[in-house]
Amino acid sequence: MRLSIGSSVIIDKDLTENSDKYKSKVVDIGPDHFMIDYPIHMETDRTAFFMDGTQLLVTFVDQLKMSYAFRTEVKGRVNRGIPMLQLSYPGDHELIKIQRREYVRVETPIDVAVNDGSGFDQFVAEDISAGGIALHLGRKEEFEENQKLSLFIALPFLNDDIHYVRTEALSVRSWEQDGRRLASLQFTEMMDADRQHIIRFCFERQLQRRKEAL
Repeated sequence: MRLSIGSSVIIDKDLTENSDKYKSKVVDIGPDHFMIDYPIHMETDRTAFFMDGTQLLVTFVDQLKMSYAFRTEVKGRVNRGIPMLQLSYPGDHELIKIQRREYVRVETPIDVAVNDGSGFDQFVAEDISAGGIALHLGRKEEFEENQKLSLFIALPFLNDDIHYVRTEALSVRSWEQDGRRLASLQFTEMMDADRQHIIRFCFERQLQRRKEAL
């Protein structure tokens, strides 16, 4: 099992109806399930109480700094000195793995504000992953190679919730594609919770495209 005792997890109650996100830790592991302490809402710090059968999306980063996402279900509650939730574990083969150098990249025209040291300028993204982002330059000047930048990214989820990510980045390269001028940026100093939001965003877009293709 990729999960281990002590692993931090980010929990989404529902990708399409509820944008609430919670944090928790794995406190025990079984052959087909795992236990977490009661989740805490990431914005209000309030304890969450999920009914048995509640479907959840869990994302986590393992000891090798690899990110994973999977679906799970609340199986019950256990009290062994501390209250815990028992969640199903679908198996390692059901995990969506997003390795540091192989982040899932999705094409999406989201808004990005970039500060190159002289103030913020607005851009539209060509694509994004948890490792970096490509921007449409339009008629704007190219960034210098390895130029340090500050980004403010708007992530619009399908339930109309918008999460804003602040991160530092480095300019990797600029190029032209089909008559469009693009710039590739690599994220550097990013909070793990923000990276999980981007992973969730990409995961949601993947699910949406799979449904549309059916």
